[in-house]
Amino acid sequence: MKKINVTIIDPVGLHARPASVVVQAANEFESDITIKNGSHEGNLKSIMNVMAMQISEGTNIDIIANGSDEEKAIEKLNEVLKTNKLI
Repeated sequence: MKKINVTIIDPVGLHARPASVVVQAANEFESDITIKNGSHEGNLKSIMNVMAMQISEGTNIDIIANGSDEEKAIEKLNEVLKTNKLI
């Protein structure tokens, strides 16, 4: 299991467009990938799960990957979040 903890800095939060980019990146990997926001947890490979979490600016989230390519998944997702100026 690999995990990163990040804070969303986008003033609009994790809204539809960047969320879809993050979900698309997550779907490139075989590992199970979860996004956690306090007591809320969802499948990062599901746009509906991510949007339902209503992640706003300043929210601290964990991204957890578990599987054969977990390390590559976490590296890629961290890169995607930075590239899209979410963290």
